[in-house]
Amino acid sequence: MNRGMVTDIFVAPDSGEPMEAKEAVEAVVDRGLRGDRYFEGRGLWNALDEDPNREHTEASDITFIETEALKAVERDADIRLPPGSHRRNVTTKNVPLNHLVGETFTVGNAVCEGIQLCEPCGYMQALVGEGGLSAALTHRGGLNAAVLESGTIARDDPLRW
Repeated sequence: MNRGMVTDIFVAPDSGEPMEAKEAVEAVVDRGLRGDRYFEGRGLWNALDEDPNREHTEASDITFIETEALKAVERDADIRLPPGSHRRNVTTKNVPLNHLVGETFTVGNAVCEGIQLCEPCGYMQALVGEGGLSAALTHRGGLNAAVLESGTIARDDPLRW
């Protein structure tokens, strides 16, 4: 079994609101993270995307992004993202998220399934205010996942697949 870890957790109480850092959060089946905009159905998932013809599935319960991807964006595009500005819920370390599409994994004591890559959208780029951010995060923007078994996720928890 492979193992990485959670480095940061973020939720936003409403669409467009700043992401708030959390030490721990409850992941709930078919709802997402307690305290997050999508948990209460107030999220604006890709509604302002630059490409209206791009195919999307339903919004996910939880989103992940790699610390390594954020460092690559800083190195390759000279864009430094403040914590949480990437709009993803969970930041990971040593987890190849692109490989988890279609896979079941545990994070903390929650069980999740990777649904699809979380490609960057124009809405995130507009909120961050960095031109070129969407291009810099293409194919490394993270993972959309479903919560299969509810549980708690905390900073420094293992992510196993």
